[in-house]
Amino acid sequence: MLPTKSHPAGTGAVLVALAALCWGLSGGVAGVLIDGGWEPSVVSFSRGAIGFLFVFAWLLMRPRGSGLGNARLWSWSVLAGLGVAGNFAFYFVSIAQGSVAVAATLMYSAPVFVYLVSFACRLERPTPLKLAAIVLAMVGIILLTQVYKASASGISLLGAGAGLLAGVSYAVFIFGFKYAAPHGSPQAVLSVAFAVVAVLLIWPAGIGRATTVLDTADLQLFVTLGVFGAGLSFALYVIGLRHVAPTVASIVAMVEPVTAALFGVAVLDESLAGPQVFGMVLILSTVTALSLGSSFKRS
Repeated sequence: MLPTKSHPAGTGAVLVALAALCWGLSGGVAGVLIDGGWEPSVVSFSRGAIGFLFVFAWLLMRPRGSGLGNARLWSWSVLAGLGVAGNFAFYFVSIAQGSVAVAATLMYSAPVFVYLVSFACRLERPTPLKLAAIVLAMVGIILLTQVYKASASGISLLGAGAGLLAGVSYAVFIFGFKYAAPHGSPQAVLSVAFAVVAVLLIWPAGIGRATTVLDTADLQLFVTLGVFGAGLSFALYVIGLRHVAPTVASIVAMVEPVTAALFGVAVLDESLAGPQVFGMVLILSTVTALSLGSSFKRS
């Protein structure tokens, strides 16, 4: 159901939440594949390539009003594609180096670093409340990754860095899709973006390794990952973004790390120590507070 004029924001938020739910589950599916011996690069490419096939078929079935002749659609969609490619690749590396729950939570700490860059570039004025929120989020990251323990087995430095870079990439594709959406149909925007994803990720995956996916018992999991983790979820997300602000979307999308964490514990037999759970709560709550503060300031 598409958003109506009477309650577009509410329906848009529901669509974003459904997309985030799919992303959370796809993180779990990716964890299963990686635990099964698949390289993160192959998993991320397969997710993007299958997602491209899904949205391109949608475009072929409904080509009218695509906006593909609009240069702005192409430029913003390519930027979104760069963000999606980085998000997929770094997120799955983070999962391979740690756990689904830790990787997903680190990814959603990106707004903290956006604020730090904004302070450094004098684009945003630091306030005591913002600085306190950032400090709490940084404490949460330390607790979640357990970098204070010399023998921590939770996540490596590479995994932590990849999780944070996945979050930066996430911020890039949010704004890319937000500004591409008004210039064409969702299926056109997504087709361009996922074409970029497939082109960028085929190199680290390797054509030979990527094609082995077609002849494996795990093919059904790969298709599930591509359809629900890329094609359908991003369609819901782009449509939802037309009716909600990026800050609101980032808050609603907190459904993803929660879903991913529950999947990791219930299906992958992952566990989080007490300090890690507390760190996760600190990160999600402070990021939500920062996003809400930004949203209220702009309204």
